[in-house]
Amino acid sequence: MKNKIKVQRAIHNLTQDDLAKKIAVSRQTINTMESGKYVPSTVLALKMARLFGVPVEEIFELEETD
Repeated sequence: MKNKIKVQRAIHNLTQDDLAKKIAVSRQTINTMESGKYVPSTVLALKMARLFGVPVEEIFELEETD
């Protein structure tokens, strides 16, 4: 799954730590999501979408191999 978490963080001027605190996860969780090593739960994806004010599909995109 591709994601644009880093792009959204930059748009909103947030560090990994800032984002982690806002959605109640660790900075390491944000890091592993950004690197594509971890796919978030639906609840976590929705929290990010709400925080960034965008649809979930604007942050996460399924790849053909998913």
